[in-house]
Amino acid sequence: MANELIRYTIIDRSGGASFIASASALTAMMAACSQSPLTINQFLDALEPLYTPLRDHVLNGLAVFDEANVPGRYSSIHTALREFEVLEQPVFRVVDEVTREASLQPYQAGAVIFNLRAKRIVQLANTFQELKRSGRGRVFDDGRVTNRVFTYRLPAEWSLVP
Repeated sequence: MANELIRYTIIDRSGGASFIASASALTAMMAACSQSPLTINQFLDALEPLYTPLRDHVLNGLAVFDEANVPGRYSSIHTALREFEVLEQPVFRVVDEVTREASLQPYQAGAVIFNLRAKRIVQLANTFQELKRSGRGRVFDDGRVTNRVFTYRLPAEWSLVP
């Protein structure tokens, strides 16, 4: 079960970022939301102590995306989304209809959208675990589960959509 993967999409005021990662990161992402981040970077910073090295993976992927794609010219990401197997697709920004559609496609255990702008977590599909407003999880350090435990509680203004 821990090796299952999910498509995650994080949305802030400037746009969105989408990537495939282990379903085991889901609880840590819920905990990151409990800190009410306003930006993707704040979300990733809140996630870092709970689930390393996902922050660096996403930020490095976005840097590569920004180097290969310029506003209005997204042939590089369109080609990658069309030609690569889902697991091999890079981290990408949601910039147009092609990337938006890709960001909504579940992978293995599902697809979850963290809309920081609207303070809403949307489960497009999730067969991994039930998302709850509060919970606890184990800290992952360098991809390995540790004995350290964290807890979280989503603020009242956050909503969970099925």
